[in-house]
Amino acid sequence: MLNPIKLESKNFLSSLDTSCEEFLHILELAKSFKNKDLNVKLKEKVLGLIFDKSSTRTRVSFQVAMSRLGGTTVDLNPTTSQIGRGEPIRDTARVLSRYCDVLAIRTFKQTDLEEYAKWSTKPVINALTDLEHPCQALADFLTIQEEFLDFKNVVLTFIGDGNNVANSLILSGALLGIELRIACPEGYEPNRSVVNKANAINGNKNLLKITNDPHKAALGANVLYTDVWSSMGEENQKEEKDKVFNSFTINSHLVDKADKDAIILHCLPAYRSKEITDEVFESAKSRIFQQAENRMHVQQALLSCLLT
Repeated sequence: MLNPIKLESKNFLSSLDTSCEEFLHILELAKSFKNKDLNVKLKEKVLGLIFDKSSTRTRVSFQVAMSRLGGTTVDLNPTTSQIGRGEPIRDTARVLSRYCDVLAIRTFKQTDLEEYAKWSTKPVINALTDLEHPCQALADFLTIQEEFLDFKNVVLTFIGDGNNVANSLILSGALLGIELRIACPEGYEPNRSVVNKANAINGNKNLLKITNDPHKAALGANVLYTDVWSSMGEENQKEEKDKVFNSFTINSHLVDKADKDAIILHCLPAYRSKEITDEVFESAKSRIFQQAENRMHVQQALLSCLLT
């Protein structure tokens, strides 16, 4: 029987906090949990959730994952705790380390997440920052693996803003050695340091292609993936970005350029008729809700590796 292995890194702040082997192990564990072939019980373990940003899938999937493992969850909403009144992160982290066994943090700055990890004696998980969304990437690649069985010859195309989701796809794709194409308007490309890290990992700059042409990026792709154009905290840029990204909608014409067996992914929530049309969202090619479900399974696997 497959059993969780302890990750070399204590924390999961970035997709690069796992090796390729550890990443694949988490996916295998997730499949076992999903198929109910694995029963891991973390009795009396407590997960603390610190969410500075609103959430549906991340919050619920973590809560259910921890419950299925036999543990409990404490929701540390900043508006109802001292966090929201300006208590220093170093104080909060040291106190919560004495109450909780693991912390999942959803916040704006990656540096704030790193500050929690610096002062916490317990594992810290990145539940989303402006720089990365590594738990989402785990679910994305589990969904792709379920469809294509492995990652050989898989071409993943992300169309939209070079945001945190794109960054984690880039880093995870580099670990797995798959061809990844990012199509975004000029000036909205992914973080340059993330791109440099990915190129250093895979040693083959041809595996990561960044373009301003969504049609070129979609050509022959096995996976078409998009996200909202304006992330949380960018509400004041929404009107401007809607105009700039107008030609980056995943529609039937763009899907026709992809491989005939291509699948569609979106990390949700979706704004139909903007980054994706309703027709494509609801099509037989969509794996969007399978992808959303997989958040729970990969996080169950991740928690089991961090806590066993």
